[in-house]
Amino acid sequence: MPVYWLSKDDVSFPPAYLANEDGILALGGDLSVERLLSAYQNGIFPWFNNDDPFIWWCPDPRFVLYPEDLKVSKSMRPYFNQKKFQVTVDQNFEEVIRNCQKSKREGQAGGTWITESIVKGYVDLHQAGFAHSVEVWKEDELVGGLYGVALGKVFFGESMFSKVSNASKFGFISMVRRLTDLGFDLIDCQQKTKYLGSLGAKEISRTVFLEHLEKNKEQPTARGNWSNYLNL
Repeated sequence: MPVYWLSKDDVSFPPAYLANEDGILALGGDLSVERLLSAYQNGIFPWFNNDDPFIWWCPDPRFVLYPEDLKVSKSMRPYFNQKKFQVTVDQNFEEVIRNCQKSKREGQAGGTWITESIVKGYVDLHQAGFAHSVEVWKEDELVGGLYGVALGKVFFGESMFSKVSNASKFGFISMVRRLTDLGFDLIDCQQKTKYLGSLGAKEISRTVFLEHLEKNKEQPTARGNWSNYLNL
């Protein structure tokens, strides 16, 4: 499959199923709100290093969590029973993404894919009401969190961080439980990790994933600050 070059004047993408065997669909374009929305609506996300052009992906298979499959280990239950952390939503979006930017990842030999252009693009998307953050606090200190994009009844997870053990997991579980109550159908985890697999995520084919997103386009999006909508 060829890799497509995107125009800055046209925010549309080629069909996501045309991505190559590595999952790369296109290069170039920009990270405007309009283009990011076009990407997520069609199962595509940006992922690149500082010196790369913008690279747009739609891997096959796709790693997702169906909310009803969420697994909470016995070791996590005391965290909830004892309310060891407090959770908020959309209170510190940029601080969350900045912490994700600084987090060291396994297999990431220096640098980060959360470039300054990514930060700006997602802060703009947050201000437009489509990107959201979950903050995890221990007393008055931000100790964990995650951010992603919500369209219809699908939450597209992007990144998370923890400064203390299990903080991001606490935030993720809290979010998924609430999204389940609100009728969300799918959490997109993009690519396979042991961490998310332990929480119940699994691989599905790109075809099934794209079919789900096509149906999701009929769902209304809860746009804006989620502090009251999610109410964690």
